[in-house]
Amino acid sequence: MKRPPLTEEQRISWLRLSRSDKVGPITFHNLINRFGSADAALDALPEISARHTKGKKPAIFSHEEAERELENARRLGIRHIAYGEPDYPSLLREADGMPPILLVQGKLGLDTNPHIALVGSRNASIAGQKMAMNIARELSEEGHIVVSGLARGIDKAAHQAALQKGTVAVIAGGHAKLYPQENIPLAYEIVENGGAIISEMPPFFEPRGQDFPRRNRIISGLSLGICVVEAAKRSGSLITARLANEQGRQVFAVPGSPLDPRAEGTNHLIREGATLVRGGEDIINDLRHIVPLNEEDDTYGQEPFRLETVKDEDFNSEYIPQNAVEVILDGLSSSPVHQDDIIRFTDLPSSLIISSLCELEIAGRLIRHEGNLFSLAN
Repeated sequence: MKRPPLTEEQRISWLRLSRSDKVGPITFHNLINRFGSADAALDALPEISARHTKGKKPAIFSHEEAERELENARRLGIRHIAYGEPDYPSLLREADGMPPILLVQGKLGLDTNPHIALVGSRNASIAGQKMAMNIARELSEEGHIVVSGLARGIDKAAHQAALQKGTVAVIAGGHAKLYPQENIPLAYEIVENGGAIISEMPPFFEPRGQDFPRRNRIISGLSLGICVVEAAKRSGSLITARLANEQGRQVFAVPGSPLDPRAEGTNHLIREGATLVRGGEDIINDLRHIVPLNEEDDTYGQEPFRLETVKDEDFNSEYIPQNAVEVILDGLSSSPVHQDDIIRFTDLPSSLIISSLCELEIAGRLIRHEGNLFSLAN
């Protein structure tokens, strides 16, 4: 069974922890797992930081700031949905590093129909936009929800074609800072037609370049599969495709002329194993065997969180041995190393490594990269 909705005070505590300095999604879940609640984790943050930074206090999101964000969101018709609550998307819960809290405007309904992501070039060709619209329309007519990123080009075409049946836009900034501005009317239409706008950022957060890859992991995490229509050799769409592959989602790509730079990325995906598609029907047929998760049958309803990465459940120490910290710091450099390799080469218990990495990240001694990679901070 799923966890019942959080109380107002629990929601404030979750928001405070998730917005505190150096507490990303994975660190958030590790802290909840270790301390049992957001309140207990918040109480422990100053001591954790002090142990590794000579008494420097971490920037903890205040109770007043959390209340203000919740009130601003309510005025804009936005809900804060916590990981594990009934409305939090099942597929998204299954992916690593997902937001502890989603901000949702409009109807969610993300567990009622299968979702397919459709992404591609911002500088899309007319043919590419037409193809995106055809695929999105076919998917919508078959009951699929089209997910995209509200960007120019392919994203916009996909949203427009799926508008009447409901589409989901995942944004990099806050709901009150939609980007690009030319797509603000489209965002209003999405909500008015029963779709949803989703973000993990506060309502008035201005999107930055580094926030778009974070957005992309939510796009792929929401979806059974992702289709790339046009993409240059280096593009955000290829990042989304890589994330989808890491999350176990099926990747589709529309081929293009080898002479068109906008097809270089999609042709590369096909060469690397992505499924070639000629239209929405190919995607529909390939995904028929996949049954969406049953929202009544999951195991994320119990406190405290127990992440699958924590193998040694008997580790309850509130203090990380200094020698463990030194071993980890001595073994790391500016080159990112995977968490599993740190466990393997230090020969320390996995739970001790996870807790130590969490503390060192909070203290600013380490940098966590995508894919559970760690390097020393400058």
